[in-house]
Amino acid sequence: MRVSAKADYAVRACAELAASPQGHPVAVETLAAGQGLPTSFLERILGDLRRGGVVVSVRGRSGGYRLARPADQITLADVMRAAEGPLVTVRDERPPSLTYEGSAAALLDVWVALRVAVRDVLDEVTIAALVAGDLPAPVREMLGRADAWENP
Repeated sequence: MRVSAKADYAVRACAELAASPQGHPVAVETLAAGQGLPTSFLERILGDLRRGGVVVSVRGRSGGYRLARPADQITLADVMRAAEGPLVTVRDERPPSLTYEGSAAALLDVWVALRVAVRDVLDEVTIAALVAGDLPAPVREMLGRADAWENP
């Protein structure tokens, strides 16, 4: 699985918003500086997040962006779906719409299992948990695997 820069930046921007005192709106420039992100790209990402219901924009002199709901109610999957669409696709199609025949027939099961595994992580980690560094136990258990940090 490949996590794009867009998805990575979207999650990082939401983390910055969650860390904002009392949920005050944060200017795009401040968000970008806080995570070292390109401002123009971040503006487009925030537009996607706004359309996806993850953030809201606030107009005015002290305007900017804030999370659309509490950080403990927004998962990483919510953010990534708003920024990029479905979490797992194969050739830009969702796994259930695919069919394979012959020797590759079981490949569909593999793609569906991959989607379940991705959801098991991204649907469980909230922006609040990310900011607090308090990841759910199943995610911490995965990190404890001997091969977790290896690059085969």
